[in-house]
Amino acid sequence: MGLPQTAVTLSPENIAELSQKLGDMRHNINNQLSLIIAAVELCRRKPEALERMLASMEKQPGKVMAEMRTFTAEFEGALGIKRDEETLVG
Repeated sequence: MGLPQTAVTLSPENIAELSQKLGDMRHNINNQLSLIIAAVELCRRKPEALERMLASMEKQPGKVMAEMRTFTAEFEGALGIKRDEETLVG
């Protein structure tokens, strides 16, 4: 990982934009986790819904990871942090 060699200055607008993106990421991840929780509860009450709910639950971790990757890329870009190719995959 390459860190900036000089001080990084963020304007109030940059900080507001990062804060908004962080809030969006938290909101979206909370939504995806809520879907998993709702699916588990539904499966407890209606075991016959298991197959349908599993399909929904299986998609959520990938969506959470995508949200985190997107925010991480924007955050690191704003701070001038460069990642090695192999660390971008995870």
